[in-house]
Amino acid sequence: MNFNNFKNKIELLKEAKLGGLDAQFKLAPKMRLNYDVDKIRAKNPRRAAVLALFYPNINNETCFLLTQRASYKGTHSAQISFPGGKIDKKDKNLKNTALRETFEEVGIKDSSIEIIRELTDVYIPPSNFLATPFMGFRNEKPNFKLNYEVENTIEVLLKDLLNDINISSINMNTSYMNNVEVPCFKLNSYVVWGATAMMLSEIKELLK
Repeated sequence: MNFNNFKNKIELLKEAKLGGLDAQFKLAPKMRLNYDVDKIRAKNPRRAAVLALFYPNINNETCFLLTQRASYKGTHSAQISFPGGKIDKKDKNLKNTALRETFEEVGIKDSSIEIIRELTDVYIPPSNFLATPFMGFRNEKPNFKLNYEVENTIEVLLKDLLNDINISSINMNTSYMNNVEVPCFKLNSYVVWGATAMMLSEIKELLK
């Protein structure tokens, strides 16, 4: 999608009805389906926020940013995700959390980002986080400056997200589940699953 066309849709995106859990659950692992609102509340999850950032590439095609987490001894080691993280005491709200974490992780200043809207919260059972996604955009391709949490950035064409051929499934073995089939997106040769895939599923429906 041409970036000018994307920007022309922004006002519609702000007003359109969100797909919510119905949209997210199309790309949700089966274990996530076991958690309803009451069970999530009982877990008293920690709060976090992430940013789905859209921008033009050098050909003025609309892209969005994913990151590959650095490898570490933890639940989300080396996974593909949006920039983001847990709320800090100095954050005024979750939107500020998403913008601060984006700057800290990939070096994009919040003054260059316009937030489009907040999306539906996603509960992440393995780490007991309730993550709030935000959609935003900037008018130029970023110059990235990565911190220790990020192994590399992944620039994905929006048209690839919208193409159903990139929806698949994969057999996963992780620190908390073994031999489990999970739905996923395959984007730029990366497998995107779990909470990030759920967020992307809602974004995809919204954009369509």
